[in-house]
Amino acid sequence: MKFRSKAAALLLLALVTLLLVLLTLCTGRAEPPAPLVHSASAPQRHPEQAPARLPGPGAFPGAGQGAQRRRPPRPRPRAGRWGAASLKKLSRRHGEAKNVRAVLPPRLWMHLAVVACGNRLEETLVMLKSAVLFSHRKMQFHIFTEESLKPEFEKQVILKDVDSLLYVDTDVLFLRPVDDIWKLLRQFNSTQLAAMAPEHEIPKVGWYSRFAQHPFYGSAGVNSGVMLMNLTRIRSAHFKNSMIPIGLAWEDMVYLLYLKYKNAITWGDQDLLNIIFYFNPECLYVFPCQWNYRPDHCMYGSNCREAELEGVSVLHGNRGVFHDDKQPTFKALYEAIRDFPFQDNLFQSMYYPLQLKFLETVHTLCGRIPQVFLKQIEKTMKRAYEKHVIIHGPNHMR
Repeated sequence: MKFRSKAAALLLLALVTLLLVLLTLCTGRAEPPAPLVHSASAPQRHPEQAPARLPGPGAFPGAGQGAQRRRPPRPRPRAGRWGAASLKKLSRRHGEAKNVRAVLPPRLWMHLAVVACGNRLEETLVMLKSAVLFSHRKMQFHIFTEESLKPEFEKQVILKDVDSLLYVDTDVLFLRPVDDIWKLLRQFNSTQLAAMAPEHEIPKVGWYSRFAQHPFYGSAGVNSGVMLMNLTRIRSAHFKNSMIPIGLAWEDMVYLLYLKYKNAITWGDQDLLNIIFYFNPECLYVFPCQWNYRPDHCMYGSNCREAELEGVSVLHGNRGVFHDDKQPTFKALYEAIRDFPFQDNLFQSMYYPLQLKFLETVHTLCGRIPQVFLKQIEKTMKRAYEKHVIIHGPNHMR
């Protein structure tokens, strides 16, 4: 009888212990109670102190160690004015690679046009290469060539969906990103629809002021080798002219002006453009000579102030100077870009050899100002190096 009473007492004690353990486990899974309220006299310097809790299961002998206190769930950012894409960006951990690349819509691409006929193939390819080497945004090239395209002009459907366009001659090299000259479109006022550089910086020695037999823009005319255009404005504008009292659309006016002045035209399209903007000067934005730098700016002495200060941005090798020895500085730049392999280092394979070549050109007036030719191209190369090697180097790639 005594033995049975003792066994019953042990069984009862075990049941009580089990109930206490179960009660504690349930309490550990419950939401934490509110933090204790500090009294007015208590110091407030420890707001991070954990709130009081009931003892967990680890406080009891024999209780399992797997039941741990759970942390409150990490709050997720709510959708707001930044949108879902921004929230996804914010929620990425440090060093985690993006899984989607932003794609620039075609309407924001830059458009570059060139007319390449006859033996201009190599020049055109080198020009396009310089544009690709130094630019950032996507570009669409419009290349017009040979007789087979004549019917397309008759249909009047060429470039009908293009808003803005940069036209360059084949003998042009970009020494900085095309993006930079493209930004000049933002500087147009409400009436301007095209941009060109002056034909000469000193009117009294310029060609138009001495020899032109037709009207021309300003005091020295403009050069059409680099021309930035807002085609949307050109299509909708009506231009003043010397033939009829009402304004004419661009395509109608160009043809009539050609019929009137064809016997006085020497430089083709450039002469026609000078005549158009003579009658419509408010439509033209004139950018500095650094955006259309030609042998005339240095072969008789340096006369392009902007290039002296900031360097040449767009090099125009008219007079055939890319292919003869009359202006070896221009030829050296052309050959350096032509022969540069895309996979090589810009400084090692282009910039440093170019500096050595320039030492051989100091006998010419253009060769005596190498910094004018190298300033922008050096700056462009440094930006490319910092972007692709320092910022996006192997240590930052995942």
